[in-house]
Amino acid sequence: MSNASKTESSIDSLHENGKNKTNIYCQRCPSLVLSSENAVLTEKEFYLPYMHKKKDKEPFDGETLKDYWVVQDMYTFDNVGFSNTVGTTKYLICADCEIGPIGWHDTSDKKAFYIAVDRVKHGS
Repeated sequence: MSNASKTESSIDSLHENGKNKTNIYCQRCPSLVLSSENAVLTEKEFYLPYMHKKKDKEPFDGETLKDYWVVQDMYTFDNVGFSNTVGTTKYLICADCEIGPIGWHDTSDKKAFYIAVDRVKHGS
């Protein structure tokens, strides 16, 4: 099985009817970011800086990711914070440990908040 096929099948196991099957947690702490069945899986290429703590002064090196959970209202999240804004992009971080970015929001689109599938843990 190729890496692309493995990735697709592991992503397929995370959703049912397009929504997240399980709760979504921070990778670094036990914080619940989003409860099950509240986000829709979408593909959208977007460049995110590598994850770090808010107080770290790392350069904005990063990666382009394409698989995201999207919600239409920021109040859907159980626990998320917002980091600095760059242009029209606000970065989403864990509200407890301040690790991020785990996702992003374009301030010109009031109904789309994205969490990168690869930047969070999925569990029950």
